[in-house]
Amino acid sequence: MKYFISLLFIAFSLHANEAQAIIKKLEKNLRGDYMYSTMSMIVTSKRGKRTVKIESWSEGNDKSFIKILYPKKDKGITFLKIDNQMWQYIPKIERTIKIPPSMMLQSWMGSDFTNDDMVKESSLEEDYSASLLSKKGDFATLELIPKPNAAVVWGKIVIDVDLKKAVPIKEIFYDDMMKKVRIMTFSKIEAHGSHTIPMVMELQPLDPDKKKNRTKVIFEKVNFDTKIDPSYFTKQALKRYSR
Repeated sequence: MKYFISLLFIAFSLHANEAQAIIKKLEKNLRGDYMYSTMSMIVTSKRGKRTVKIESWSEGNDKSFIKILYPKKDKGITFLKIDNQMWQYIPKIERTIKIPPSMMLQSWMGSDFTNDDMVKESSLEEDYSASLLSKKGDFATLELIPKPNAAVVWGKIVIDVDLKKAVPIKEIFYDDMMKKVRIMTFSKIEAHGSHTIPMVMELQPLDPDKKKNRTKVIFEKVNFDTKIDPSYFTKQALKRYSR
């Protein structure tokens, strides 16, 4: 009996190690040392459809700078993220605002993403323990459970992965009561230098009051290879690069 339990434990450990290795490879592929991108975010709700055009610069997982290009009424709004802190500059009132913890779960630019999504960008490898639910050919399904004391909002994430391309196909997010909260799907996989990434991602909330809601992000330009000027990741950049 002890021998059987030992074999089960070894098999579980091997599966856990394999799952962590998959997540590590996926994150390495999706994140470069530097990333510049332009994208369109199409927000659909019961109030209709709107498009937001965005320009973004990031360094690793800790620093990012975002500028709104369109629509005209929002043009020049900028966001700065350093670690887990976030600031916003609004050119119409010439004011820089630090986003307080009480606003972290509010909608970002009217989308289904929240301010918390924009700030946390948690590392799946560092913040979650991964286990392998299934594997068939080049595809696997993983379950991610938050590690103790990890600063994340999800009770768990179930993720389908294309192992050959090291990209996610679908992510299902659960709250701390293990209720499904939202689904993210990824498509149009393209190679950009040494990275292969989904150029389209769509977020669907599962709240009954948001049945018609969808947020689709379409990447238009992506560059992983060019170092970004450090001046983008300063509070002075919020106003300077707003123009």
